[in-house]
Amino acid sequence: MNLENFDIAQLDPGKLFVQFVIPWTTNFFFALAIFLIGAALAKWIVKLIGKALGKTVLDPMLINFLKNILRWVFMILVIVAALDQLGVDTTSFIAVLGAAGLAVGLALKDSLQNFASGVMLILFRPFKLGDFIEAGGTAGVVEEIKIFSTQLRTPDNKEVIIPNGDVYGGVITNVTAKETRRIDLVIGIGYDDDLREAKRILEELVTSDERVLEDPAPLVAVGELGGSSVDLLVRPWTKTSDYFATKCDLTERIKLALDEAGISIPYPQMDVHLDSPVGESA
Repeated sequence: MNLENFDIAQLDPGKLFVQFVIPWTTNFFFALAIFLIGAALAKWIVKLIGKALGKTVLDPMLINFLKNILRWVFMILVIVAALDQLGVDTTSFIAVLGAAGLAVGLALKDSLQNFASGVMLILFRPFKLGDFIEAGGTAGVVEEIKIFSTQLRTPDNKEVIIPNGDVYGGVITNVTAKETRRIDLVIGIGYDDDLREAKRILEELVTSDERVLEDPAPLVAVGELGGSSVDLLVRPWTKTSDYFATKCDLTERIKLALDEAGISIPYPQMDVHLDSPVGESA
């Protein structure tokens, strides 16, 4: 068509409406319907798969991780289908998306690292939902492991989100991994106090607590002759669920029992001696 001799008045509005507006509008609403119905269907399918997996022996943490991945995969398929309905060349789009994904991947290498770390956490399972762990510079109960991050709940009920790379790339301490834990207390007494009596009191307090396990046997022994005290090691074993309460109760009862027996618990002191200047009377 020669654009120089083109007269816009020659265009038939009705023909334009039939040939362009109606088909494009129809495709747009079909694409919108595909997206909305597809998104709802993807959500329903993921929920259905989650319920099915919940009846298996798989760990809930693994189930949530798989659900997150499936949700992203289904949404990408829905978006591609909607674009195809609009007339977009999805083959070229997927190629462009792949190239863009490579560029974005290089720019977002930390996010990819978090994703890879999340996969490793799921595969090797150093902890499970409900475990109390120390990782990424914080401590708390594991509530969820997502594609890029792990969610913890701290003892004071704060929600902490840690990138998976920081969790997997550092030291992970699983406090509740074992059924039993050892309580480590160091009790200092004065050098002038009765050592045998102090040990007897400590042993009696430990063995009388029903939460303290008989096997492994609790230990009460002299650990060190310190600068200002004789340090006794008190190391009873208890169930992990009773650890904190037992430790606090024992610490309080030891202090009260030693006070009642007249056995001192020294604390750091400093003696200051003042000398009078030469020639000055005292």
